Amino acid sequence: MDLARLQKQLSAEDKSLPPVSKWNPAFCGDIDMLIKRDGSWHYMGTPIGRKALVKLFSTVLRKEDDTYFLVTPVEKVGITVEDVPFVVSTWDWVDGHLVFNTLTEDRFIVGEQHPVELREDPSGDTLIPYVLVRDNLWARLHQNVYYQLIEQGQLTQKDDAVHLLVKSGDYQFSLGIIPN
Repeated sequence: MDLARLQKQLSAEDKSLPPVSKWNPAFCGDIDMLIKRDGSWHYMGTPIGRKALVKLFSTVLRKEDDTYFLVTPVEKVGITVEDVPFVVSTWDWVDGHLVFNTLTEDRFIVGEQHPVELREDPSGDTLIPYVLVRDNLWARLHQNVYYQLIEQGQLTQKDDAVHLLVKSGDYQFSLGIIPN
């Protein structure tokens, strides 16, 4: 895959999210691209320093089963993702709704379309909140965001455990279970 050609092809398109779920090009193989756990993107072992290029690639990302691909109308290449492709880096309140922002500048309201779920961390010791960004693509909450949201939570008894719940409009989610 020629990254310069891909960038040129994608830059010429509409600035809204491309319909990658509707594209079905032939698989062209894997490329040496990695999204690390911290949300940084690397190509051939080198960090991609141009934020605009990372943002562009993030718009053509697709997950099928447990495999991630960059997809254009004519090419589909496999990439490696250490955890999930996105990291929630900031948040704010808008009219009583929690709004998350990712490192790749995805912005969305937490709710039924963008639910938060707790997943075990790789060590299995703790639960970490993740949120659905779009189309089976998830983000992990950055540690700073997690700690800031803890201050917004309310201790609530739920399912025989005490959870730290946060509300976004009518939607609520758990940031974790408080041990007895």
